[in-house]
Parts: sequence; structure tokens; C-alpha cells
Amino acid sequence: MIFVGEGALLWRAVRHTLDSDLPVDLVCGPAPAVEAARPDVPFRAAADVNSVAGELVAASTDGVVWSLNNRMIFRAPVLSSGLRVLNVHHGPLPAYRGLPEVALVYAMLRGEREFAATLHRVDAGIDTGPELAADRYPIGRDEPFHTVLRRGLRICQGLFERCLPLVAADPDWSGEPDRPDRPGGGGPGGYFGRRELARLPEHRDHPDFGRATDLGFLAGYLPELASVLE
Repeated sequence: MIFVGEGALLWRAVRHTLDSDLPVDLVCGPAPAVEAARPDVPFRAAADVNSVAGELVAASTDGVVWSLNNRMIFRAPVLSSGLRVLNVHHGPLPAYRGLPEVALVYAMLRGEREFAATLHRVDAGIDTGPELAADRYPIGRDEPFHTVLRRGLRICQGLFERCLPLVAADPDWSGEPDRPDRPGGGGPGGYFGRRELARLPEHRDHPDFGRATDLGFLAGYLPELASVLE
């Protein structure tokens, strides 16, 4: 298995995979890398995962690529290589595509009482590929953003750990037969990217704005969001 992404969520997944006696063929992510998190695992620094598509193909032993906390967009060099790319997205799909932290702020401003982690297969769009599994979790009426985000990251980790053995047993696993109803209305969906990030200050008069943008100790980990909210 190959892993693409960065940060604690990625490296926890790598450690869990190794602890499960499953192979990790390669980890790929932007520099500066955190190779020290697992120095026994091959690491390839890359600002664009598509530029190293050939290396991913050569390293892969099972044709599976996991994308976790990954902001790089997979394009044709990887998607047409025969590799099966699976992404753990923090957000219910298709309602909340895009940057997870931005989507979560808007979900809280919309009064959502549930959010989700979703495992989906990556296609040529952004968070548009077929959904394989999802785990929902509640958003408390008075909870601040940093509390909800931390809970969501734990749900993402749990979703990965739950689906890992299913994918290991069948790399072409087609997903859970009975997936839960989507939170977020399950409508046509929306994309929450940098344009929506820049528009967040327009919502300062919203009664839940303070709660939905209370980054707490996470401000240092979300510099783009923190900068817009200053």
C-alpha cells in the first residue's frame, strides 16, 4: 500500500497499517517531510504527486494508494496508471466537498447537527468519486469549532482503521452495501475551497460565527483559516 498526504493523521494510518502486519510500500508527501515519524518506511518528497506517478507504480505491490490529509490533486498521470486511489475525506459527500476545515465552518453556520468522515474512490473531479463508506458524528449545539474538528479527525482515523482490512482482503472492494443516509441534506452538494474561505468574514453577523470559527489551540495548524479570521 502507498500513502499520500501529511501530518499526524497520515502517520497514524501508516503506523496502524504496519502494526496490522500489512505492507507500506511508500509514503509520499510535500517537503519538509516527517520521515522521523517512521524512519523505516520509504519516503518520497513531492509537491505534486502526479510528477512521481511512475515511482508510485513501481513501488506498489497491491495497486492501492491511500490519500489522508492530502491537499495534492490527483490527475491523469496517477489516475490512468492503474492504481486505485482511496481518499478519507473529512466531510459528508457530496454535500461538503473541498477543504474540510472550511466546509466544517460553513456546516456549523448552516446549523448542521451532524458531519461525517467519508471514504471514496478518487476520480478526475475533487471529492466526486464513488463513496465506499461513511461514519457520521454529532455536532453539539454549543460546541466550538476546535472541539468538533478534533472529534472529526478521530472519526476519520477510525474509518480508515475499519476499512483497512476490507481493502487489504480485496483491493477492488466496492464498499459497504448499506451506507447510511448522508448528513448535510444529501443534496446536490457544494464545493468549499479558497473562494469560500475568503468569503468567511462576510458572515461575521451570523449568531454562530464565533462558535463556528473558534479555532482554539488549532489556530497554529490552520494558518490559512486563522489568517482570514483575523
